[in-house]
Amino acid sequence: MAAQNCCSRLRNLSLPRVFHQIAASRRDIYSTPLTLDFLLPITSNITNRQYLTSKLSIPFINSIRSYSVSSKREKTIAIFNPLKDEDGIDMSLEITPRASNRLKEIMSQDSNPNLALRIKVVNGGCHGFQYLMSLTTLPSKMDSAVIETKDLQDKLDDKLTSDNTDEKEKVILSDDDVVFAAADGSGAKVVTNASSLEVLKGSKVDYTMELIGSQFKIVDNPLATSSCGCGTSFDIK
Repeated sequence: MAAQNCCSRLRNLSLPRVFHQIAASRRDIYSTPLTLDFLLPITSNITNRQYLTSKLSIPFINSIRSYSVSSKREKTIAIFNPLKDEDGIDMSLEITPRASNRLKEIMSQDSNPNLALRIKVVNGGCHGFQYLMSLTTLPSKMDSAVIETKDLQDKLDDKLTSDNTDEKEKVILSDDDVVFAAADGSGAKVVTNASSLEVLKGSKVDYTMELIGSQFKIVDNPLATSSCGCGTSFDIK
């Protein structure tokens, strides 16, 4: 029955009209592109992703900037008679943490808060110059214990020949002595004279523990060109 109805409808349609309907249906098929949903951009997701990225990137950049500034290391300071070189730059001498800790230990063992390490540069050694180091006691009031350099030897001779124990233990500073103190609060101090500081400036006072023994040592001296194995003798530029 259905087939008869279909045939009757086809007979009622003229051939040109049938051809026109078929052609129109084909044009609709080929002229309308297929929509592929998975190729379309998801605008909302991209917008949200860009917003989250911009929000997260701000603190990240700030954190990088905050850590890019390194903390400035504390330096050894001259607490008595600071000197400058010919260019007007402060002549400095650094006390390393190891040397500072060792001097602190010695001060505690001897119950002597005024203890200091005296360093002197003299001619001699296998390379022309050598470091001489010894422990000394600084006066409690350094300003009142200063004497002229030319009178220093006479004062030292008087101390050696004196029978007075207090006189022998009385500490004397020359007017060209420079006293450095570690800025870490340990109380460690180093004293040297002006001529020695000319050679020592920019170097470090360290404490080394080796198989041959433990000792205070000058390291990283910018003026030293060569040194012996023990580090006490050196040559300068």
